[in-house]
Amino acid sequence: MDSPRWLPLESNPEVMSKFLSSLGMKPTWQFGDVYGLDPELLSMVPRPVCAVLLLFPVTEKYEAFKQEEEERLRDQQQASSDVYFIKQTIGNACGTIGLIHAVANNLQHLEFEPDSSLKKFLQQTTKMTPEERAAFLEKDESIRVTHESSAQEGQTEAPSIDEKVNLHFIAFVNVGGQLFELDGRKPFPIGHGKTSEDTFLEDAVEVCKVFMARDPEEVCFTIIALSKD
Repeated sequence: MDSPRWLPLESNPEVMSKFLSSLGMKPTWQFGDVYGLDPELLSMVPRPVCAVLLLFPVTEKYEAFKQEEEERLRDQQQASSDVYFIKQTIGNACGTIGLIHAVANNLQHLEFEPDSSLKKFLQQTTKMTPEERAAFLEKDESIRVTHESSAQEGQTEAPSIDEKVNLHFIAFVNVGGQLFELDGRKPFPIGHGKTSEDTFLEDAVEVCKVFMARDPEEVCFTIIALSKD
């Protein structure tokens, strides 16, 4: 049986904020672009920031690094059980998986409407394994329909559902004072050391810089922050 495929989500903060609003998250936190990595441009990002999304190109170099990282960390990776992690089994759904990772690991900050379908999804999947959550998402019509309509709303024309997209979204979150990289294509969350509410954006950006340094000839990198409005 072929795994399902969705339309890719554009790396557009307005589209992402509207997507979460459609799923019942109150707009007390909003997505915004991070326009540059130097301290002056980072200082323009509204604070506090509770999640960072990175869109990056999946290249041969990255795939080789990913495999090496997986083998290196397999035995020693001890993710906190407090980290909400979901595997990606739906083609092109990395944008939505990134949003779920951003929201699910910040429930103490975010507010939801009483009938929020996203809050309901998170409550229903909280005790599940990452694989069980993925299977549950495949059957969640409200998230799928909202994703599809959001994917059509970007500023660029949405590619066809079968078109190969080599850009991928991941999320960075602060759980218990630890910086985690959450990528549904990886087998587990990747820990990147200590962080704090005050330094979280800068700490996440340092990891993003490593992604950029790995593929210096690539230009398709986008960083988006979820900030208190």
